[in-house]
Amino acid sequence: MTASRRDWLVLSLGMMALIAAIGLQVDRDRRFPRSAQESDQVLYVRSGAALKRLTLGFNGIAADVYWIRALQHYGGDRLIKIPGAVRYQLLYPLLDITTTLDPHFNIAYRFGAIFLSEGYPGGPGRPDRAIELLRKGLVAMPHKWQYYHDIGFVYYWHLRDYKASAEWFQRAEAQPGAPSWLKPLAATMLVQGQDRASARLLWEQIARSEEEWLRKSATRALLQLDVLDQIDQVNAAIRRVPLSPGERYSWEMLARRGLLRGIPADPTGVLFVLDPDTGRVTVSRDSTLYPLPDEPKRLQ
Repeated sequence: MTASRRDWLVLSLGMMALIAAIGLQVDRDRRFPRSAQESDQVLYVRSGAALKRLTLGFNGIAADVYWIRALQHYGGDRLIKIPGAVRYQLLYPLLDITTTLDPHFNIAYRFGAIFLSEGYPGGPGRPDRAIELLRKGLVAMPHKWQYYHDIGFVYYWHLRDYKASAEWFQRAEAQPGAPSWLKPLAATMLVQGQDRASARLLWEQIARSEEEWLRKSATRALLQLDVLDQIDQVNAAIRRVPLSPGERYSWEMLARRGLLRGIPADPTGVLFVLDPDTGRVTVSRDSTLYPLPDEPKRLQ
């Protein structure tokens, strides 16, 4: 065996051992979950650049491993029920490592940005990090119109910066191969950016995405918009019901007065929650649509 062949074999075995070690650790975490505090301190290699050197050309495989780890971390922290638990501390570092190992990992940029933007407790509520991740994607793929679009959406939906949103939609529309429906979005943001219908328009476009996970995210968001419309209607009806002295709101009371035939439910079948003091209706914490987005206000 030649020296060069022997060196390549040693490097290959070392790489396989590294990947196996990471895989075993991921499997161990799944079988024996850590506490939230302990888990937040674990990151196998904290520098994407250093890991890229260690992987010795197997960057794509390592990127897949770290993407799976990011999904595991995000999904696991969403399920934590411990009050005051710290969540999502590793989400951005894991996504950063994933996209350093594979700068063209499209789904990690786009769906990772959705993870990061999601409001707490459904996500870390870090739209700034989402924009940072998408900007990193633009360094690798400067003509990817989807990233310009996604940044514009983050500015619109999460930061309420309609001017910045319009600017990014304009930049998206200027990229090669950009779809024709992008063209009117900039004007829509500037003129009707605060209308719920504009949000529906954007999510409907994302629902046509080539990535299945983005389509699922858009489907959920569109259901949330339906819930907001539904809650508006129920709340408006309840406001017309005067309370007698000492009386509190309840579904039974509203049914007796002929306002409702039964307890209304969201599109997933989970019953709404009624505040007995204010009469305000909200989505249940048990619903997969909780928490509802902090939506743009309707134009008056």
